[in-house]
Order: sequence, then structure tokens, then C-alpha cells
Amino acid sequence: MAKFAEGSCLIDLGDTRVHCTASVEDRVPPHRVGAGGWVTAEYSMLPRAGHERSSREAARGRQEGRTMEIQRLIGRSLRAVCNLDQLGERTIILDCDVLQADGGTRTAAITAAYVALAEACAGLVRERVMKRWPLLDQVAAISVGIVSGEKLVDLCYQEDSRASTDMNVVAVRRGGLIEVQATAEASPIPRSQFDELLSVGLQSMVGLFEAQEAALKGLEGMP
Repeated sequence: MAKFAEGSCLIDLGDTRVHCTASVEDRVPPHRVGAGGWVTAEYSMLPRAGHERSSREAARGRQEGRTMEIQRLIGRSLRAVCNLDQLGERTIILDCDVLQADGGTRTAAITAAYVALAEACAGLVRERVMKRWPLLDQVAAISVGIVSGEKLVDLCYQEDSRASTDMNVVAVRRGGLIEVQATAEASPIPRSQFDELLSVGLQSMVGLFEAQEAALKGLEGMP
């Protein structure tokens, strides 16, 4: 997908499109020296990814709080399925760029970033730079919500703006949860409805895990 990156993935979910690349560096942040590798992420949205042009954050000289929150979420999600000791003293950086935004950019970025990360790891194993496969499970994410009393999955922008409750679910294929972000807009959500939404999200993620597996099928270096 990306000629020079160690791993890459382009994901389309509805009208949301995110491109992720993985880069391997033979160094780690100061806090990881002598303690294994590191996986981190950067997230950005192209100026005309949305309905109106937004200026580049580099031009403004600082990142917005939303950007920092999302890239930390992506990094946490990927580290949760990675044995950092197996990486050695190297860092894998996932650059997640939103080409087109119509809701669910953070969940799409996490899902695609896993594929890019797996490709990079396969290359390290293939080249015998790394002896053992470091990824412990697959990770993906999806948005769910209630719009006009109906439970919806992978909400677009218009649906998300009208949702009485919306939730982002980050989970691994074996069923463990990494993060759940839920917000009730109009009135508190009953615990039973919260559980129902979470179940809908987890069930819907089966297709994402299968798509990840299909994208990586036959890749040399994979276990």
C-alpha cells in the first residue's frame, strides 16, 4: 500500500477513509531504555477531510486536545496486544491520517493500525531481526449508538450528531475489552441498555477481525 513503510493499511468504513503506516526505528524513548520496545501512534486529519477545510495543526503550531487524546488511545490499544519485550530496543510508530471523515475516525484508525503493525512485525520476523512473534491478539474498534430509539453500528456524522447515546468500543478478538467510551446526551442510559449496546458492538466486530485476518493472509513472517 505504501511503498517505503514497513507496514500500511487503507481502511474504508462507509464514507470514512483512514490511511495508516508503520515505521520501525532502532531506538526507544528514554523511559524504555533497557526495558524493551515501544509502540506509539500519531493521528492527523487532512485539511479537507471534512465538510469544511480545517487548517493544519502544524500551521497553528500546536496539536489540539482531541488529536492528542485520539493518538494516545490508538497507542494504548496497540500496546495492549503487543509483547514489548519481543520487540527489542526498537519503536514502531503508527501514523494514522484521516483522508475523509464521516464519523468513527478513531475506531477506523485503530482497526487499520493493527494491520499495519502486524505487517511491520512480519517483516522483522522474516528478516530475523526479531525471533518471536510479538502480537498476542488482534485489536479492533467500532462505534455504536442509539438514534431515534434504534441501535446503530459504525455511526456516520449525521447519525452521531443525533445520537442520544454513543459508544466507542475497543476490544481484542478473544473478547477482552481495552477501552469503552460511552456518553449519554439527553438522559442517563440504563445499565441494561449500556450492556445491550456493548454486546452489539462486540458482535459487530467479528467482521472487522475477519477483514484484518483476510488482509494479512499469506503474509510471510506471520505465525
